[in-house]
Amino acid sequence: MRIGELAQRTGVTTRALRYYEEQNLLTAERSGSGQRHYAETAVDRIHLIRQLYAAGLSSKAIAELTPCVIDGKATPELLQRLAAERDHLDRRIVDLTQTRDRLDSVIDGASSNMHTGAPCSREASA
Repeated sequence: MRIGELAQRTGVTTRALRYYEEQNLLTAERSGSGQRHYAETAVDRIHLIRQLYAAGLSSKAIAELTPCVIDGKATPELLQRLAAERDHLDRRIVDLTQTRDRLDSVIDGASSNMHTGAPCSREASA
């Protein structure tokens, strides 16, 4: 498929797809006129790349890890790296959950203040 179709099917801009190629995250065959053509498997690969980016991994880390994730071929070192990335995500999940809980507490408190007419400004709490 051509770059525009891949972009449409994955919700990723053509600019992002070109960037993924520059970072060795994605490959394309080139036609005689230089147009990019992607295999059907590129759709799943883009979804994986986006998930890994969303998890906070760098393009360098993604480039190192995707062969293992996609092909299931891993060295002991790569498995350790994957485990470390998973542990990092677990820590971020805990931190984000605590932040969400804190925001819930603030929202609940602010809602209570709205009902009682108590001020909820910085000056009022000082």
